[in-house]
Amino acid sequence: MSQAPRELNCKGLACPQPVLETKKALDELPAEAELTVLVDNPVAKENVTLFATNAGHRVEATENNGEFILRITKGRAGLIQERKGGPQPQDKPDENPPARGRTTYLITSNLFGQGSPDLGQVLMKSLFVSLAGQEVPPAALIFINTGVYLSTEGSPVLEQLQKMSAGGTTVLSCGTCLDYYKLKEKLAAGRVSNMYEILERLNGAEKVITIA
Repeated sequence: MSQAPRELNCKGLACPQPVLETKKALDELPAEAELTVLVDNPVAKENVTLFATNAGHRVEATENNGEFILRITKGRAGLIQERKGGPQPQDKPDENPPARGRTTYLITSNLFGQGSPDLGQVLMKSLFVSLAGQEVPPAALIFINTGVYLSTEGSPVLEQLQKMSAGGTTVLSCGTCLDYYKLKEKLAAGRVSNMYEILERLNGAEKVITIA
């Protein structure tokens, strides 16, 4: 006899709480069980969908009067399942897991250092040219706050980001930050991430360097 679907109300919760509550609920369910998650904003919808898809679960999302209903079918351990229609470029399962011996960079600003904004832009461009020229590319580049301006259209370092991404570097941009600065539709390198995944990345990295 199949288990009745469980419903989880995450409306009104800020990032990363919907993801944490969803993970907790899924951990308590057996494989193939269904979980319905209710959220009331696009950021929470994308964050929960990204987490569940990357964890190997199937997700079907519908919208009703500005609220989102996420129907999650729990997958089996170690099995990555794609959502119907295939994953989108920004939220597909991670193809570049953290590599030992490589550095993760947390970029918190679109300027490097304090002082002149013009100088800060020059220094940031110089930094990314240097990073892209390294023999061993970074394990990951994580953009938060105004750092997300560097991974979106018009960024002076897109060429370097694309080169590093092609070389195996994971490029992640905070979805909440992209939404705050109204840049989500302008993401041009890497994919959207969430605070839960970012924290997992930082905790699992052998070495983290913050660029501010």
